[in-house]
Amino acid sequence: MDFYYEKFDHVQLAAPGGTEDLARSFYSEQLGFKEVEKPSSLRKNGGVWFEAGNIQIHIGIEEPFAPAKKAHPAILVKNIEIMKTFLTEKNIEFSIDDRLPGANRFYVSDPFGNRIEFLEWE
Repeated sequence: MDFYYEKFDHVQLAAPGGTEDLARSFYSEQLGFKEVEKPSSLRKNGGVWFEAGNIQIHIGIEEPFAPAKKAHPAILVKNIEIMKTFLTEKNIEFSIDDRLPGANRFYVSDPFGNRIEFLEWE
């Protein structure tokens, strides 16, 4: 092939209408992502965008809404044990999954029921 894939630009997760403030609370205040301004041409669609480092998560409004319970983004984390402590101190529930050899990983559900995986390779 004369082209190649470089990296994900962003991942979009869905949320029900009118929940942008709840998304801000979870992604910014709880997980530490920074809100980024959506282009003016897309603001009328609702939703909110976040980034941390090279990771961008776009929360888009979807009606009727159904959370992504199986499909999910997987975010590579450095010092994942420190992140687990951080989440525990913020009373954010997560479930550890030790079924992937060589990976320290866990899942978090956002306020809308979307699953997000965090992992660090050993």
